[in-house]
Amino acid sequence: MPKIAIIIGSESDMWVADQVVEILKEFNENYDLDIISAHRNHERLDEYIRKSDASVFIAIAGLSAALPGAIASRTDKPVIGVPVSTKLGGLDALLSIVQMPPGVPVACVGIDNGRNAAHLAMRILHNSH
Repeated sequence: MPKIAIIIGSESDMWVADQVVEILKEFNENYDLDIISAHRNHERLDEYIRKSDASVFIAIAGLSAALPGAIASRTDKPVIGVPVSTKLGGLDALLSIVQMPPGVPVACVGIDNGRNAAHLAMRILHNSH
């Protein structure tokens, strides 16, 4: 069963997901990857999160970057947000991810930095007791 779930909001963000997958494969980590928009398919997102056995979610999103927060509001498992550089050089996505309301925490890595998201996910997995 995959312990890391990677969700991207749009197929156009796949290039960042590829960075995550590259690192996870290098370390033989199981993962699941899916494309689910928080805006266009929130019911499918709810179902995915509810049925997932993952211990950590990596959410990759640009523009309004609602996906990481949408996931974090539906689970108590760690969520790592990866802002994608689209408009405004990715600053809009970065600020959306780091400005979560109290009780809805999302860890955030640098803009377009899927590799660090993979490393952080593995550290969370390997250091949880």
